[in-house]
Amino acid sequence: MKKILIISDTHGYLDKKLFKYMEEADEVWHAGDIGNVEICDEISKVKALKAVWGNIDDHQLRVSCTEDLIFYCEEVKVCITHIGGYPGKYSMHAKALILKEKPNLFICGHSHILKVMFDKKNDLLYINPGAAGVHGFHQVKTAVRMEIEKKEMKNLEVIELGPRTL
Repeated sequence: MKKILIISDTHGYLDKKLFKYMEEADEVWHAGDIGNVEICDEISKVKALKAVWGNIDDHQLRVSCTEDLIFYCEEVKVCITHIGGYPGKYSMHAKALILKEKPNLFICGHSHILKVMFDKKNDLLYINPGAAGVHGFHQVKTAVRMEIEKKEMKNLEVIELGPRTL
């Protein structure tokens, strides 16, 4: 069984409250708009990190991260990209990824809108963890944690880190 913490859109700000949740996780997955390579370094000091770059990320992050990640966690096929849209309104890039890779779990960021739903048409769990940083229009910083055991995704929980303002 793996305990996963999913974050996105930190935009160069790592909320100190996240460290408690990182300690409890086996891995941290970041869905882009990291902000700077120091954020990756800070997370990697605590837990294993899987991350994709987002549209605000610079050359340094685009060299150290990829645009898309496709991997297995236990027996669940995972696909992470930054700009994904959502079920019924996926971006062209996300739609092509989903059709090609057929993941069980699709994760994206970008919108700063927390959304977790099951996509019946593509038979996958869709997660956008919202934004964990302080830049953007969101009112509350959010993250998502979950457990994956074999093919089962369970104990999914939305984490509210407090108001966006410092």
